[in-house]
Amino acid sequence: MEIIPNWHPLLVHFTIALYATSALLFTLGYFGAENRWKAKITGAAYINLWLGAVITVLTVAAGIYAYNTVAHDAPSHLAMTDHRNWALATAAFFWGLAVWSAFRYRAGKAVGLFFVVALLIGAGLLGVTGFKGGDVVYRYGLGVMSLPKAEGEGHNHSHSHENGADHDHAAQAAPKTDDGHDHDH
Repeated sequence: MEIIPNWHPLLVHFTIALYATSALLFTLGYFGAENRWKAKITGAAYINLWLGAVITVLTVAAGIYAYNTVAHDAPSHLAMTDHRNWALATAAFFWGLAVWSAFRYRAGKAVGLFFVVALLIGAGLLGVTGFKGGDVVYRYGLGVMSLPKAEGEGHNHSHSHENGADHDHAAQAAPKTDDGHDHDH
């Protein structure tokens, strides 16, 4: 797997999707009207939360591996450490919610407003953690292959699109950078 040096980028998206879906479904199930869909929505919410908790074990393990193996400099190390700390706290928070929900489920008790609010707080933590992870990738370029170096006088060429219309990058005013090159992408 040359272009993906570790499994963390793949696994983390399952963690995010499962937890976010769980938060949405629990919220809909709690605030929704009593009908035949409420039990199905809540059942799906439990499944998403519990699957999220399981896959998060793999996500965290892959993240720790990435933290210890991805080449980085001092500024990106600080960003990576910040992301790691948020990720570990967020994972622990969701694991606590998963255990709490499992005990309530086994006891035949529905989740209450406090649980739903805690889950929404967890979704907020997840958003901050994801933002910090994106920062590590997109600001510092960790865990990605570098782009080819632009060469020549600029990046000017035409594309033919499906509708037959040509799109000429050279026709658009491209700002010049300090190095005197046109950068229109």
